[in-house]
Amino acid sequence: MPALRPVADVLNQILGALRDPADGSGGASRMALSTFAIRVGGAALAYVSQIILARLMGAHDYGIFSVAWTWIVVLGVMACFGFSSSTTRFVPEYSETGDFDRLRGFLLASRTIAFLGASLVTGAAIAVVFLLHSMIDSQYTLPMVVVLLALPMFAFGGVLDGIARSYDWPWLAMLPTYIWRPGAILVFLLFFLLIGQPATALTAAFAALAATWAIAIYQQIKLNGRLASKVPKGPRRLELRTWFAISMPMLMVEGFFQLITSADVIMVSFWRDPDEVAVYFAASKTLALVHFVYFAVRAASAHRFSRFVTTNDREGLAAYVHKATTWTFWPSLATGLAVLVAAPLLLSLFGKDFTSGMPLIAVLLVGILARASVGPVDALLNMSGNQKSCAVIYAATFAVNVGLNVILIPHLGLMGAALGTSLAIMFEATCLTVSARRTLGVQTFILPLLLNRKGMAA
Repeated sequence: MPALRPVADVLNQILGALRDPADGSGGASRMALSTFAIRVGGAALAYVSQIILARLMGAHDYGIFSVAWTWIVVLGVMACFGFSSSTTRFVPEYSETGDFDRLRGFLLASRTIAFLGASLVTGAAIAVVFLLHSMIDSQYTLPMVVVLLALPMFAFGGVLDGIARSYDWPWLAMLPTYIWRPGAILVFLLFFLLIGQPATALTAAFAALAATWAIAIYQQIKLNGRLASKVPKGPRRLELRTWFAISMPMLMVEGFFQLITSADVIMVSFWRDPDEVAVYFAASKTLALVHFVYFAVRAASAHRFSRFVTTNDREGLAAYVHKATTWTFWPSLATGLAVLVAAPLLLSLFGKDFTSGMPLIAVLLVGILARASVGPVDALLNMSGNQKSCAVIYAATFAVNVGLNVILIPHLGLMGAALGTSLAIMFEATCLTVSARRTLGVQTFILPLLLNRKGMAA
């Protein structure tokens, strides 16, 4: 069937890269497939765990826990100070040039800065919660404080993920975040229930705290074992000024990206009760089954972009950008259509009150496909030294997103949040692909790439 040819082309390209060891992108293809497989399993496990949490706690407590955990995800990205992203630039660069002194220094500094920085953010955030307790709904206060204690290890784990991805260790990079942690949260929650604790948002917060610390400690032990065979012992050279100069714009990119992704859930909680927040969160989690395609290719591609830029291989960069966009869009489209068809059944698994989120899925899917249509262009800009322009675009997108949500949610409720978020993501995708075309001469939008196979801007 003609409609299936693009998807078949994607599979043929990936399989061809796997078969041909001379293909410079073969390692990235293997990592993309491994990452994709992990994200599939992780998305499925996370989705099942969310269903179980909603069933155990009910919509009200599930909504409270969802907001608290969303704050941790947002703050966890920011508390890394950009080092969760800059690892995929500096580690490949120092490994390629054999600069082990700087490599050893960066591996130590990145993890230390993430943990200590996140600890400071934790203290400040808890202080804010108590100072503003009169303005915060009291039912959110204790779950928020408990979950915030997980922040240091959440941020630390983000840097561990980046280091593992830089060495093409997708299992060590992705399994802890997308398989072990959601599974551990569920296991700890069930344990707490078995010993007589109530099925509330506070109990779930303690489960998330225990799981985050346990998994990050285990990941650190495993990563140190792997690094011992890759990085010989020796002196460390610290270049904190250089590393911060590169990492901070990446922090802006990652931070605003996460805010764009999560702001709708947080802002819905300002105007709607926890029961409605739960419906919106369930709808967004359902679409995570689609969004993982983008994140999988993005995770597998960032350090590859860095290597093409380091070696000044413009033709290779353009060709790989073409592949990365193709790998992102067509699987996202196919998965999105499947999720849209299955949405009524999927939402009903959370409970009878959750099926009202069906229209939200259709609107949010438009934004996700808009982002997928330009591939991991933000990673391309970051790895090519254009992280500042990327940060500006994300800041503008966040402002657009917040503005639209403020205008639309009071009048349209949950649909206003979904509409505002999708429009903001469409704005983001347009700005990013135009920026890549102007600064790098590389086309990232899927439609021109179908006509121009090399991916160079016309």
